Amino acid sequence: MFDEARSMFGKWRQAHQDARDRAELDRFVADCGALLGEPGESNSAAIAARALERWGRLPAAERVRFFEVLATGMDPDPEEVLALARRWAEDRSPATLVSLQRAAEPPRQELLRRLNRAPGGAGTIVRMRAELLERLRGAPELAAVDADFLHLLGSWFNPGFLELRRIDWDSPARLLEQIIRHEAVHEIDGWNDLRRRLQPDRRCFAFFHPILPDEPLIFVEVALLPQMPAAIAPLIAPASEPLSSERFRVAAFYSISNCQPGLRGVNLGNFLIKRVAEALRLEFPKLSTFCTLSPVPSFSAWLAKTGPLRSDRVKPERLAVLDGQLAAWRADPRAGVDASAVRAVSASKEPSDAAAPLLERLAAFYLMHTRADEASGSDPVARFHLGNGARLERINVAADGSLKGQRQSRGVMVNYLYDLDEVEANHERFVRGEVRASRAVAQLP
Repeated sequence: MFDEARSMFGKWRQAHQDARDRAELDRFVADCGALLGEPGESNSAAIAARALERWGRLPAAERVRFFEVLATGMDPDPEEVLALARRWAEDRSPATLVSLQRAAEPPRQELLRRLNRAPGGAGTIVRMRAELLERLRGAPELAAVDADFLHLLGSWFNPGFLELRRIDWDSPARLLEQIIRHEAVHEIDGWNDLRRRLQPDRRCFAFFHPILPDEPLIFVEVALLPQMPAAIAPLIAPASEPLSSERFRVAAFYSISNCQPGLRGVNLGNFLIKRVAEALRLEFPKLSTFCTLSPVPSFSAWLAKTGPLRSDRVKPERLAVLDGQLAAWRADPRAGVDASAVRAVSASKEPSDAAAPLLERLAAFYLMHTRADEASGSDPVARFHLGNGARLERINVAADGSLKGQRQSRGVMVNYLYDLDEVEANHERFVRGEVRASRAVAQLP
């Protein structure tokens, strides 16, 4: 009897909580409606602040319901849009075009603009989108809502509004803690590790926005070196000795990390690299080479699942040989690869002398001759740098002995070269489907 009563009480309490949550969502939606109907800006700021305060109290399930409200209840009026589109097709008048643009814009965009009037509104909207992105994969009906978020955030966080700052050991501790927490490529193992990455032959730069002055949006780490690096360990070893600035000839970008998941898709990284390269060239006129040392995070997965290699830009006889070598290597248990998945890292963490040239050739083929629309996909880091106008300069086998590097890319890393005089032309070539590569890499497949 006691257990039954306790169970009934638990159900009643849960139902009561659900009702309270729904009531809080109803109040938040009502605030949003009032906000859209408020003509004045001073009062709308107060309503926006109250609405965002309610948003902060909503549980996850109710936030999802709000995204659904945005998707189903705040679309443009199709009949009005269609009528105005027909009228504009007939009269081509500027007034009709303006009316059509206003009618075609979803009301949820104006709602987000008005929510942004509240103190801290932009930061909250960025976090809203981060939550929306978590739900998007399983809820394609929210895609239009996400497009509206991205459209507005892309305008608000336009690189022209951003401030480039150097992060050094004297930066505020809270900022340094964020660098440690958000480093996404090569984990920072505490303060000693971070200190080495901020010494005189290293640089860390971040973009900031005036409305989020203490929150880095994205940051990049750079090593200043005598020559182009072929492995990551020497760059991030905490005990390595700093080099004299007289030896700086190469600036190697070895890590770039996004601190704001809600800004995914907002084009910040390419502008950051170019701004940093320009700043470093002014600081060190002897720098002659700007490059990266980049992972190939989807290479292992491609090795495991790719079918027969295909490309109309590689001679059939060379393609057949490479395909046969891949099949033979994949069948070798020492390769750590089978037809379905990459196994755990091998004990040696090093490719054999025989496997190293094959890995180099396969990596070159993967980076130069696969596309994002293929079943096997293409590498996201390669798309970023090549789309940014870099050149595929060199492939380094056994460059990353970490567990992550072995599992994701079989230890392979790549140097992408940023020739600041050629980046625009290289970008145009990439858009047309051409990968710009050095002669040495182009001859590998």
